[in-house]
Amino acid sequence: MMKQSAERLLVFGFVGTLFLVALFFFILPRERFSELENRYLQASPHLTWDNLMSKEYAEEAERFVTDHFPFRDEWLWIKSTVEQFRLQQENNSIYKGKDGYLLEKFLEPDYTKIQQYTDSVNLFVSNQSQVNMTFMLVPTSIGLYPERLPWLAPSYPQKKVNQFFEDQLLNEITFMNGFQFLEPHATDPIYYRTDHHWTTYGAYLAYVAYAEQKGWDPLSKKDFQIQTVSNSFLGSYHTRSQFNGITPDTIEAYIPREPTHTKMYIADTNETITGMYDTSFLAKKDQYSYFLGGVHALMKLTTELESRQIEQDKLLILKDSYAHSLIPFLTRNVPEIHVIDIRYYNGSITEYLTKNEINDVLFLFNTSTLVSDSALLKLNY
Repeated sequence: MMKQSAERLLVFGFVGTLFLVALFFFILPRERFSELENRYLQASPHLTWDNLMSKEYAEEAERFVTDHFPFRDEWLWIKSTVEQFRLQQENNSIYKGKDGYLLEKFLEPDYTKIQQYTDSVNLFVSNQSQVNMTFMLVPTSIGLYPERLPWLAPSYPQKKVNQFFEDQLLNEITFMNGFQFLEPHATDPIYYRTDHHWTTYGAYLAYVAYAEQKGWDPLSKKDFQIQTVSNSFLGSYHTRSQFNGITPDTIEAYIPREPTHTKMYIADTNETITGMYDTSFLAKKDQYSYFLGGVHALMKLTTELESRQIEQDKLLILKDSYAHSLIPFLTRNVPEIHVIDIRYYNGSITEYLTKNEINDVLFLFNTSTLVSDSALLKLNY
């Protein structure tokens, strides 16, 4: 009898737990952005016949449930704490590496999906033959610093991914491999130690490489006043891993010695802001959003430039958040820059190009985002 009672109690406890989890899932408010992971969470999936047949609906539904699981942040914190007590060198796919670096796990990606992304880019390029296009693909810190991983930690070379992507692209689009302009400076601080982004210096190196590829005369470092705006930045890798004893990063701003005035229109909120830096974020967890005020689906930056400074009239940037610290450099050469984060923009890129009479496009993505996000499939909607 006692055994049967214990079994019933176990069954009722299990069923009750499932019921409570389901109840909390439906009644708790939905968060749009995760401060813990520094990313937007999966929105409620939209059911159509096409995405049902392509399994896209099932994938989005799975991500939706995972992202909005009740008390998800607390469970992640508990997992991190337990892993550290076990002396683990990995928490939530973040390794505690050498020289104070936190590094995100990167395993062999699904090349079938990467092929789909390159096919989408190629179709977009073919349909826009009058537009000059450049695709810049940048490694993350684990791609450039695999030697800083803990002993025997698995890692797949991002160089192979970048090379595969380049090999599949049409000749009509210029490919810029971030390894080529970052590796010569690998001993310099070109990535944050606690975050997934490159530093402002890393973004400056990309600006110089892009300018030279376009035949421009880029500004040198001496043309900027380099100011430290934060000494307390603990980025997304630290937030996810919750490792103790990590030294914060510093954030630098490159302020031109020859000042210009830039206005930034944010279509998401229909507001225009003077300047490209939001100092309010320096007092928050997501300090990287100091650059451009964080993630927005669509922005337009207009800068007052003298004719001698202008290299081209307009530029459209299709990007992830690596572009945020790069764009202020580009405003020194292009008076009108349109910025679309294709992950959150649902309009037609082709129509946008035509309407705004834009003849130059820069794609800018990091390798990790490229392989894990299907946003490039939206290029030809």
